[in-house]
Amino acid sequence: MNIVLIGMPSAGKSTVGKPLARMLGKEFCDTDELISAREGKTPREIVTLHGLEEFLRIQESVITSLDVDNSVIATGGSVVYSVPAMKHLKANGVIVYLEMPLSELEARIETGRKLARNSGKTFKELYYERVPLYEKYSDFTVRCSGKTVEDIVKEIVGFLDGKNVNCR
Repeated sequence: MNIVLIGMPSAGKSTVGKPLARMLGKEFCDTDELISAREGKTPREIVTLHGLEEFLRIQESVITSLDVDNSVIATGGSVVYSVPAMKHLKANGVIVYLEMPLSELEARIETGRKLARNSGKTFKELYYERVPLYEKYSDFTVRCSGKTVEDIVKEIVGFLDGKNVNCR
C-alpha cells in the first residue's frame, strides 16, 4: 500500500514525505522529480516553455505509468486536475491531503515561482479552485497549520494505524 500526499505547492508534501517514508520503512517517490528525470526539464521549465496543458499531459502520463508499491508518493499540486492520475494513485494508495491556510501558503511560496496554472490566475484563485479537488480525492486530511513535520508524520501514522492500513 502506498501513501500519497496531495496539497498546494509549499504545503510540505516532500518535506513530510521523506521522514514519513523513513518512519514507515517505505521508499520515497516525488512525482515532480520523476517528471524532471523523464523530460530533462523541471516542471517549472515545462510550464514556461510549453504551457500548462502540455505539463498536465506529461504529469498524467508519468503518474499513470507509475508502478510502485510500499512507497510514500509526494505529488505536484496540480495532480488533482487529472481523473486518470488520481484513480491510478488511489487504486493502490491512501490519499492524504496536507491542508494549509492560504495565508500561510502565500508566506511560504517563492516569489516568481512558476506554478501549474494559467497565466493571469492568482495564487488565491488557484487555491480556491484546487481545495475542493483535494477534499474530493483525500482519504484523510491533516490540518498542518502550527504543526511540526514530526507532528504531521505522527498524525498520518496514527490515522493509518487506526484504519489498519498495512504500512510497515
